[in-house]
Amino acid sequence: MACVDPLSALLGGIRAEGSVVCHAVLEAPWSIRFVDGAPLTMVSVLRGGGVLLLPDGGERAVGVGDTAVVRGPGPFHLVDQPATLDRPHAAYDIACFAADAEHTAHDLGGIRWGTEPDGATALIVGAYRAVGHRHERLLRALPPVLVINEDTEVCAWLETAAADAALRSAGSQALMDRLLDWALVCTLRTWFDQAGPKAPHWYRSQADPVLAPALKAFHARPARKWTVEALAAEAGVSRALFAKHFTKVMGRPPLAYLTQCRMDEAETLLSDTHASLAQIAKHVGYADAFGFSAAFKRHRGISPSTFRTRNTP
Repeated sequence: MACVDPLSALLGGIRAEGSVVCHAVLEAPWSIRFVDGAPLTMVSVLRGGGVLLLPDGGERAVGVGDTAVVRGPGPFHLVDQPATLDRPHAAYDIACFAADAEHTAHDLGGIRWGTEPDGATALIVGAYRAVGHRHERLLRALPPVLVINEDTEVCAWLETAAADAALRSAGSQALMDRLLDWALVCTLRTWFDQAGPKAPHWYRSQADPVLAPALKAFHARPARKWTVEALAAEAGVSRALFAKHFTKVMGRPPLAYLTQCRMDEAETLLSDTHASLAQIAKHVGYADAFGFSAAFKRHRGISPSTFRTRNTP
C-alpha cells in the first residue's frame, strides 16, 4: 500500500492497452460505437466534434480541444447529433481490446485516416483495461462522464504523437499507450482540481496544510501503529486541533479513515495476490492474522478468507 498519494495508488490499477489512434474522416450523419466495455475510455477531440450518448441516457457535447473520460462498462456512442441514431447513417465500431482487430494506417472498421477535409472529426481514443480491483475505488469517485478542455498546444502535441503511432513503427503502440496513461492522469487531476468541494475528501486533503503532511506520512508507512497523536505530530499541531480539523475536512474521524484505507488495501491484496493473511495483516498495520481477521469481519461483515473466495476467479 505504501505510496506517495491516494490518486497514484488508484491509478496504478488501470492501464491503456491497444489504443486506437483514429483520424476519422466522417460525413454527417455518422455514429461511432465504443464496444470494449472498458472501466474507463478516454476520447480526445482534435478536430470537429459531436455528442456523447451514454448508457444511462445522458448526453454530453464535445468539441475541438475537449477530452472526455467515460466510465464503463456499458457501450456508448459518439454521434454527429443525437437524432442520427434514428435514421440511416454511416455507423462504425471501435474496439481497442479486440485481439483480431486490424488497426492499419489506412483503415479501421471503415473509418478512413489521413488529412481531414473541412468539417471532419479527428479523434484519439484510449480504452483502459483494469489490473485487479484497485481501480474500483477510483471509479466510485467519478461521474458517468467528465469533460476537460485542453489548450491548443496539448492538442497539437497529441496529434503529432498520434500521427507517429499511425505509422506502426517499432514501439509506436507501446508509446501511444503510455502517452495515454499520462494523459489520463493529467485529465483526472485537472478535473479533481476544478471540482472544488465536490472532489473526493481524499483528494482535497492533499492541498490542506494540516492534513497533507500527516496523510503523506500514513500512506508512505501504513504498517506503522498510527495514533491521532502521531498524526498530529506529523502535521505540527495539537491532537485536539488535528482531530477536529480532520473530521471537518474528511467527513470522518482520523482513525476511521485509517481503518477504511487499510481495509480497502486489504481487499485489493486478497483479490489480486496470493499473499497469506499474516502477510496482508502486517502490510496493512496489524500485528497478526487473528487481529486483522477480526477487524476485517467487523468492517466488511465477512471474514478475509470468505471475501477472497468470492472475489477471485
